[in-house]
Amino acid sequence: MDSKYTPLTPDLYAYLCGHASRAGNATLDKLRAETEALGEISRMLIGREQGNFMTLLVAALGVESALEVGTFTGYSSTCIALGLPADGRLLCLDASAEWTAIARRYWKEAGVEEKIELRVGDGARLLRQLEPDAQFDFAFIDADKPNYDTYYELALPHVKENGLILFDNMLYGGRVAAPPADQENPNAIHALNEKLARDPRVESVLLSVGDGINLCRKKRA
Repeated sequence: MDSKYTPLTPDLYAYLCGHASRAGNATLDKLRAETEALGEISRMLIGREQGNFMTLLVAALGVESALEVGTFTGYSSTCIALGLPADGRLLCLDASAEWTAIARRYWKEAGVEEKIELRVGDGARLLRQLEPDAQFDFAFIDADKPNYDTYYELALPHVKENGLILFDNMLYGGRVAAPPADQENPNAIHALNEKLARDPRVESVLLSVGDGINLCRKKRA
């Protein structure tokens, strides 16, 4: 029996991105264009369809409090914030004041700046400094890959039971199936995928959205 998946071509991917409720959002398109103009660093930008998926997911689940580790120029955080209610809150952690300065401009333009708090610094350190009672319905992790497992372990106690953690780049360009021994990033991602599939604290599913997302639900104690 044939595997049930459809390989994407550039035309089919454009079709996919163009058939979503938020396709053509002027602010997101403008932010995307500015980020892509930065050159090679723009590879850190999530895909349009992933942003649309996260907005819908956050809204459908009634998420009120969210956490993001790795904000870059703000595309993913804007998408998350657009799905939050008016009194929803998103805490963003990022190491770069330069890139997040772009994010701040677009949060304002998108009308979500009042929902977002930004803390700049080392991700692991900032997670360790979270208030003991800080709890989130949703967490998105998209930062330096070798530290994904560290971010996971530090964030998980702050995720509510039945809350979600979404990891980005979990297929890493297809290199996770047989990661080269000398490449740290795909090996770190592969190790985490293996761990999440067997971690009794969560239920996980690995999806081929964008560069691969691993979506985890924190189980009830």
